[in-house]
Amino acid sequence: MSAINRSLRRRSRKFVGDVVVHTPILKLTLLLVVLWLLFAAALYFAERGADGTTITSYGRALYWGIAAFSTAGIADMPINGISEIIGAIWIILGSLLFFGAIVATVTAYFMRPLQRPSKQIIDTIEYNLEQLDDLSMEELELLKETTDAFIEHVERLKAAKESGINSRNDGDDDE
Repeated sequence: MSAINRSLRRRSRKFVGDVVVHTPILKLTLLLVVLWLLFAAALYFAERGADGTTITSYGRALYWGIAAFSTAGIADMPINGISEIIGAIWIILGSLLFFGAIVATVTAYFMRPLQRPSKQIIDTIEYNLEQLDDLSMEELELLKETTDAFIEHVERLKAAKESGINSRNDGDDDE
């Protein structure tokens, strides 16, 4: 049981690490928080001193900002015209950022393997190897020719790399 828990924790940490490192979640969350603080301040200052306003503190403006962009409902409506404009911009921008951050994070996380061409090539080869029994003789012959060409290419790359290393080492000996 303990080994299962450790494995689950390790996988969870890897998942969270991958999400944090390979997706825009941190940047978008930071941007959302900064804009929330700024829009709440703007709303508070625009509403300050207005007759009948319920947004009487920065804390109430912060709460309004969360309720507004999360579509949870808005109990406190701004009174001033400029406050309504600030609130409307925040609702649109905050909603776009909040839901956009979720969509961008999920998309980036699951599309990441497809962004590495080598991974895609390897996956394609593995898939095709699983399908060998379904190939005709002509397709198998083509596969053999392609594989032989691939092996020759890899051998040429290795030879070029080795000769490059040897020529650099030869140049070092002359100094």
